[in-house]
Amino acid sequence: MTDSTRASEFVTDTMGLVLRIERRRLSPAVRTIFDATEAGNATVYVPAIVFAEILYLAEKHKISIALGDVAEYLQKHPHYREYPMSKTAAQPPGFRHGGKPLAEGHAQYSCVIKRISV
Repeated sequence: MTDSTRASEFVTDTMGLVLRIERRRLSPAVRTIFDATEAGNATVYVPAIVFAEILYLAEKHKISIALGDVAEYLQKHPHYREYPMSKTAAQPPGFRHGGKPLAEGHAQYSCVIKRISV
């Protein structure tokens, strides 16, 4: 992975994705990342837990979108990538295995992928 690749990879959280799909207000920096992803110039990873949280929030009528809307959005914009839940992704920050740090939770990835902060 090159430095330029790392600079264009991000991870979103639930509210970042929800706000984008609902066309609600986002900071200019976050809006730029989502615009670049939709244009094919960046990649945004969507952790599995985001889908569970969207399902929960939709069922409780806390957001106006549903999982079907998210699936449609991701299909329309292929530079969003689902990131599966795994033991590595679920480790707390700073967790080490065999003396080597594992990925620091789904929002950090050992500083390879930048987290989108809304």
